[in-house]
Amino acid sequence: MTGRTAPSGAWRPPLSLDEYAERARTRLDPAVWDFIEGGAGDERTLAANRAAFDRVRLRPRVLTGAGEGDPSTTVLGRRWAAPVAVAPMAYHTLMHPDGETATARAAGAAGLPLVVSTFAGRSFAEIAATAGSPLWLQVYCFRDRATTRRLVERAADAGFEALVLTGDTPRLGRRLRDLRNDFRLPPHITPANLPADEADYSSPSEHGRTGLDPSLDWSVIAWLRSVSPLPVLVKGVMTAEDARCAIAAGADGIVVSNHGGRQLDGTAATLEVLPRIAAAVDGRCALLLDGGVRRGRDVLAALALGADAVLLGRPVLHGLAVAGADGAAGVLDLVLDELSEAMALTGTATAAGADAALLAGPEDTTAVRHRRSGAATTTGPEAAPLAGPEDTTAVRHHPPGATTTGPEAPPAVGPEAPPAAGPEDTVPARHHPPGAAPRDDRRRPPESAAGHDRPRPPEPAAEAAEAEATEAAETTGLRKADLHRSVSDPVLDTMNFLNEITGRFPDVVSFAPGRPYEEFFDKDEILDHVRRYLDHLAAGGASDEAIRTALYQYGPTAGQIRGLISDSLRADEGIDAPPGAIVVTVGAQEGMLLALRALFAGPGDVLLVASPCYVGITGAASLLGVPVRPVEERADGLDVADVEAAVLAERARGRRPRAFYVVPDHSNPSGNTLSRRAREELLELAARHDLLILEDSPYRLVSPGAQLPTLKAMDRTRRVVHLGSYAKSVFPGARVGFVVADQPVRDPSGAESLLADELAKIKSMVTVNTPALSQAAVAGALLACGGRLTERNAVPAKHYGEALRVTLEQLDRHFPEDVRDRLGIGWNRPSGGFFLTVRVPFPADNAALLRSAEDHGVIWTPMAYFYPGPGGERSIRLSFSYLSTARIEDGIARFAAFLRAETERSGATGPTPGRDA
Repeated sequence: MTGRTAPSGAWRPPLSLDEYAERARTRLDPAVWDFIEGGAGDERTLAANRAAFDRVRLRPRVLTGAGEGDPSTTVLGRRWAAPVAVAPMAYHTLMHPDGETATARAAGAAGLPLVVSTFAGRSFAEIAATAGSPLWLQVYCFRDRATTRRLVERAADAGFEALVLTGDTPRLGRRLRDLRNDFRLPPHITPANLPADEADYSSPSEHGRTGLDPSLDWSVIAWLRSVSPLPVLVKGVMTAEDARCAIAAGADGIVVSNHGGRQLDGTAATLEVLPRIAAAVDGRCALLLDGGVRRGRDVLAALALGADAVLLGRPVLHGLAVAGADGAAGVLDLVLDELSEAMALTGTATAAGADAALLAGPEDTTAVRHRRSGAATTTGPEAAPLAGPEDTTAVRHHPPGATTTGPEAPPAVGPEAPPAAGPEDTVPARHHPPGAAPRDDRRRPPESAAGHDRPRPPEPAAEAAEAEATEAAETTGLRKADLHRSVSDPVLDTMNFLNEITGRFPDVVSFAPGRPYEEFFDKDEILDHVRRYLDHLAAGGASDEAIRTALYQYGPTAGQIRGLISDSLRADEGIDAPPGAIVVTVGAQEGMLLALRALFAGPGDVLLVASPCYVGITGAASLLGVPVRPVEERADGLDVADVEAAVLAERARGRRPRAFYVVPDHSNPSGNTLSRRAREELLELAARHDLLILEDSPYRLVSPGAQLPTLKAMDRTRRVVHLGSYAKSVFPGARVGFVVADQPVRDPSGAESLLADELAKIKSMVTVNTPALSQAAVAGALLACGGRLTERNAVPAKHYGEALRVTLEQLDRHFPEDVRDRLGIGWNRPSGGFFLTVRVPFPADNAALLRSAEDHGVIWTPMAYFYPGPGGERSIRLSFSYLSTARIEDGIARFAAFLRAETERSGATGPTPGRDA
């Protein structure tokens, strides 16, 4: 081994990463050195990554009392010794015969994770056997998905903890060094975890061209989730737009990466784009960065600009080439020592405390304003270094997701900084409403609080009022990252943008709210309902004192009108449920919350949902940390075979499918209805696979014509938990729902109760009871019609049927069959309910919705709001229940004008592609 020796004769390690690189270069074949060290094209991006860090200036602080500093951090629920991990790199065996096993030993000794490449030279089992810290798998998705599936499964079996999808390689970049060298792997270097007899791996560039899938889209994240329960990070993100798409698609984390400068040459450095991406992420998932990290202070700079951690790449290979595991450990130790030094000299007590206050301009004459929340810096001499010089103004006054025209990022690293890629963030995030975020905690291990524990920088260059608000927030000490992750879930904020648009444009025709038609409500009728119920109690022998108590006191947790509900269900629905099997709830939403809390006992229990689905169920699952697996409807509705496939897939992953949520009649949002045969098949499947069904059918009693029997009415083995609501069939303001839960529950002693009893216990800790006045009003309505709500709602059902007919008639009039075929527009034809789905040839996102309101005076709901995973990007939900027929005619005329204008604007015609039906 070359290198200096200490007087004792012991090998003395290099004192910088550049020294490690120089020693490695002398030990490696020149072609191998070029393979690991080279970049794409003229290697401008390769150089830019390091140059960006060189331009950063840190602000030293004195007499801070910070002590030695604690560099440890938490990412995806795991504590790391420092915010550094080893980046994924192929074929460590080119550097040293021990390859990745030596790297794993070094990373374990340092307490840092190792991201293992798909093209590792040692097997996952061998690497795991030597690892002392978390292992993640970097995933290339091959054209043959079965190969990728086996790779992921093998890593999971070896104990790997996360998947890092490399998204920037539809093909390998043009790497001139390798082309000049005609680089080939030595015969003994092969990918140990890929099938040896299915491909020629000797030429990495050629194998990349033939083996990698160039047609990947965001749906691959959902596919990876179907293969493995491991969290998924997306590597290769370089724009805020793609960061938002990654979050919307369900990513647990993002790696800001340009592949070490090895893909598209001439792109921005990763550090240049980090602030813009950090602002877009806003703490909703883990955020990492790679590219150009060569010193401990580089790590601190990345943290200050919004990263949770960095990935260290080529230097680890240099260390491995110099001295195997000891050399790789030396590299990591050197970086961590330098990080500790930088923290001490800047007065940074913890990695979580690193923020934009650490950074200053090149002259270091004026401090960047300190923002504990990571607030944006100003332009001019105070500006924190980063991003392109044009990106100095914040987006102002735009609703979330709306098209923007101004750039969004802080200024560049020093006056000489090259511009970033420009204000590309003009397209709203797909798949989700404003503030899109992970939908539930299937995205990260149950012990994870928020994926990381650092403050995030918000949108840069905020206005003065926003800065004052930030300063005020500092005094409260609250950060969104400190709150439960569900508060960042887009499911909990689905309708806020719609409400904002409605408020801004009060004269629009709105096809958004699924509300009952108000003309059927008489304000005096509520008093009649309550009086009727009081008379009913008196006729039953209740004393005045008992009636007073029933109306003014809390009453039984399970409800005091269960007998009337039981009678109504028997008369109207053919559901034979005794009062003791019923719990009266504050709307159906509380019923969902109670059922999920009782049934889902551990992180391995999974809720299946028909997708698209009512956001209330996925919102409740998010609040409770219940993993959700969508079962996507087909063009003609739900296929029970798809439900069974999802059950088997979840069991293969070691999880227990506990229940399946479905709206079998005129569902919200699609409007589809399950056939009788499909209902029978679903019940058979539930019995076969020990699955419960959560049935929610709020629209059947206000829909015209004969209705199919409910699943609960057909249930002979107590597989169905029926969720009911009087919001549509009586009136929404009562907020009264119910759960029929007649499933027996046995305790360890053998004593038996009903699931309803357990739900009542949980309810006593949530709402205590359902308000007695609300129950009285609903009870009076039930008494008035003898429990037959179908008869009571005959007139409303006729109205809703007519509203549906007029809506379809107007769509047909504005878009005859030949026109809609030419434009790529279509819709389904529900038999009842409040909703239908329109397919369009353009992205039906928040920006399109804003244009619809502003230019055409009509509002609708993006179907993407209702998909737990990707989907619905080119579909619209129309609700017609709240409108008169005259308003429907006017609204559809406006809607048709919008569809034509948007289709022309997008230049998209012809059949709509994808899964948006």
